[in-house]
Amino acid sequence: MPPEVLLEMAQPIIHHRTPQFSATLDQARERMKPLFGTRQEVILIASSGTGAMEASVINLLSPGDHAVFVNGGKFGERWGKMLTAFGMVAHEVKVEWGRAVRPEQIEDALKAHPESKAVFVQASETSTCAIHPVAQIGEVARRRDVLLVVDGITSVGVFEQKMDEWGVDAFVTGSQKALMLPPGLGMVALSDRGLEAAKKNRTPKFYLDLMKELKAQRDEHTTAFTPAVSLIFGLNKSLELLLNETLPRVFARHQVMAEATREAGIALGLKLIAPDSPAPGVTGLIAPEGIDTGKIVKYMRDTLGVAVQGGQDQMKGRLVRIGHMGNLTPFDMLIAVSALEAGLRFAGYEFASGAGVTAVQARIARSI
Repeated sequence: MPPEVLLEMAQPIIHHRTPQFSATLDQARERMKPLFGTRQEVILIASSGTGAMEASVINLLSPGDHAVFVNGGKFGERWGKMLTAFGMVAHEVKVEWGRAVRPEQIEDALKAHPESKAVFVQASETSTCAIHPVAQIGEVARRRDVLLVVDGITSVGVFEQKMDEWGVDAFVTGSQKALMLPPGLGMVALSDRGLEAAKKNRTPKFYLDLMKELKAQRDEHTTAFTPAVSLIFGLNKSLELLLNETLPRVFARHQVMAEATREAGIALGLKLIAPDSPAPGVTGLIAPEGIDTGKIVKYMRDTLGVAVQGGQDQMKGRLVRIGHMGNLTPFDMLIAVSALEAGLRFAGYEFASGAGVTAVQARIARSI
């Protein structure tokens, strides 16, 4: 998190039913639009990103409705669990971890289940470090006249999003990734089709009623319920920083970090979990057989003070995930990869010392 954002959130808390808060809320919501690639209203809710995901499910679909969801990792799996929890009928498109769903798989699923009203997918599947082709899925969804709901939690603010152009009907994200904030804010934008579906929706809801929240935020310049005041002030500042940097430069910075980290992993003899569709916000590196990545992650965190994540489910103990989004620069990847080298050596892996760091330096040099 940038120090400017931390300082902004450290200011005395003002009451949320004041003109001062309304001005900040309005500005933050307006500043979110370019990151989504939309002219639509962006709704802020006090929740994690999962709350924004849930809001999109219960505002667009009703119990008994059918929907297709892409399960290519832990967060794709979550769409299916949510749909089932609220009485919808979920049809799974299973994708190998680290791979992108193919548009024809979506087409086939909708042909097999023509009663489906929506498709749910991740723009970036955080658990497998892969991205899905949202633009092409949007073409299929429009052709089939179904809604498209996208989780952009590790894509918004990382690489260019084109909600309106891609035909996304509900786009969600959260505060704690590229937006450079603590967890606790969810964001949802709805297309005109999404708004029409939400107006007709009959799923029981109260706190996560997006029509109620939209009316309050758009028409009354306030929130339907008590907001996360300090986070909204922090969001407004973080968006100011991102827009001042300019989004093309923000996206280019993330791309350099991603490429530097991937090239470092390959130089160290590690494999990419997502070689064909790697995410710009997080890189997943598979360790050689017999090397426990849980030991590497713990050593990096506890001994070196460098926090990365391991794998989940079948990738537990096999994967190291290095996040590179938010208030980071390519030079921070020198720290991450240097610590990774130390962790690999601690876990018993032999390699040419400095190979990863040299690869990062070479990629940075090409960007200067």
